[in-house]
Amino acid sequence: MKFIKCIGFILLWVFTLSTEAKPVHVAVAANFGNTMQRLVTEFEKTSDYQIALSFGSSGKFYAQIKQGAPYELFFSADQAKPDALQHDGLVIAASRFTYAIGRLAVWSARPDFVNKIESTLKQGTFNKLAIAHPKLAPYGVATLEVLRYLELIDATQSKLVRGENIAQTYQFVSSGNADLGFIALSQLLGKNKVPQGSYWLVPDAMHHAIKQDVVLLRSAAKSQGAKAFLDFMHTHKARNIITEFGYLAPNRLTMGQDI
Repeated sequence: MKFIKCIGFILLWVFTLSTEAKPVHVAVAANFGNTMQRLVTEFEKTSDYQIALSFGSSGKFYAQIKQGAPYELFFSADQAKPDALQHDGLVIAASRFTYAIGRLAVWSARPDFVNKIESTLKQGTFNKLAIAHPKLAPYGVATLEVLRYLELIDATQSKLVRGENIAQTYQFVSSGNADLGFIALSQLLGKNKVPQGSYWLVPDAMHHAIKQDVVLLRSAAKSQGAKAFLDFMHTHKARNIITEFGYLAPNRLTMGQDI
């Protein structure tokens, strides 16, 4: 009898460990990649939970979640995708909040474009311009708004190369396949300095605010790890990291909330 009880305790212990060891699966918009990696590093320093990250376009993640992908948290690059998921009843509405406001930059790795990005774009003296695909990436939508504001839609059509997400857009410029590219400012500040070349910070007035929302998926309503990470995102430490990477912080800070 004692032997059976002992085995029972061992099995319970093993089950508890396996449950605790299960990582929290988080879908993250590509623009927030560098920032999220830094946030996870800080979170895991003081937490028993581990975070498993997947990066990509918000549009792709939206489609995957609709098809039942096993994500627990979704950090979108906009508010439209969380809106749609909330309408479909796939998220916990009370969990949703704006975690960052993105900023656009036009970047070139070419040394001869240093301090001439804005004039080069407006004058059209470049070969290819990389943008994130507007149908998949919110930063692509904001890019079109900027080009429309500058009356450059027609002039740039034949020069556009479209990335599936903002990370691929960065790669087009970094590899030299595009002379210029509209990317997230955070991609340039990931190591606290521009990797090479120079950039023009697009004035916020040229496009709608890129408000980025996070949601807890309904399928993960009982995930304590996901809730713990959301609580961390409300802290001063998380907010400071987000602004350090070039984002504007929403005027909202709560030390945790009931979900």
